[in-house]
Amino acid sequence: MPAFDPARDPVRRVLCFGAHPDDLDFGASGTVAAWTRAGVEVQYCIMTDGDAGGFDPAHRAEIVAMRHAEQREAARSVGVHDVHFLGERDGYLEPSHEVLRKIVSVIRQVRPDVVLAMHPERDWTRLQRSHPDHLACGEAVTRAVYPAVENPYAYPELQESGLEAFKLRWLWLYGAPEARENHAVDITDTFDAKLQALRAHLSQHPDVAKMEDFVRANSAALATAHGLGQDRLAEAFHVVEVNAADTIAGF
Repeated sequence: MPAFDPARDPVRRVLCFGAHPDDLDFGASGTVAAWTRAGVEVQYCIMTDGDAGGFDPAHRAEIVAMRHAEQREAARSVGVHDVHFLGERDGYLEPSHEVLRKIVSVIRQVRPDVVLAMHPERDWTRLQRSHPDHLACGEAVTRAVYPAVENPYAYPELQESGLEAFKLRWLWLYGAPEARENHAVDITDTFDAKLQALRAHLSQHPDVAKMEDFVRANSAALATAHGLGQDRLAEAFHVVEVNAADTIAGF
């Protein structure tokens, strides 16, 4: 059986993590748009403020406010209305206990069926996918998902404040090395929404047409690689079932 079967594994609520504003829009916004159109509640959590991004020196004083606004606009274009910002510094993200505590807190607040995050493994075929903050995002979220989210004695002050531990079913990781991808989503019908989300990040795209051509070509290549057809577009993920019916903690 496949790692994930939409007919067998209904999704009602999803929490998506990105290291920077725009990461989710590159990696997963077509899938997010498909979820929200189907009635799934999706929330975003952006871990850094993206303060080291952009190209125009004139934007430095206002870049954080710009990138927050861009991400909120991008999220709305794919049906997402709740965006959490953790406020970490761009380029300095680490899977520290301070960061893990923030992640566990948000996951326990939302209590999703799926947590979606960046992949913690470096992709040597295109190093730009493996920005250190991307890897730190994936590592921190993976560490938070197991065991801290489900352990009431991890960050006990969260449990005491009413954020009760629970067992997460699914972890979806985007930006994975090709060998790790085990699930693809056809985003042909939501690709325009994905492009609209990416266009919202005006501070990050000195050449919008080139960016769009790259995203379309990459989505077409993923659809072909995963057997969806040469006229389709796709996003691909490494899907991990964290807690199955037969899962025993620690084994």
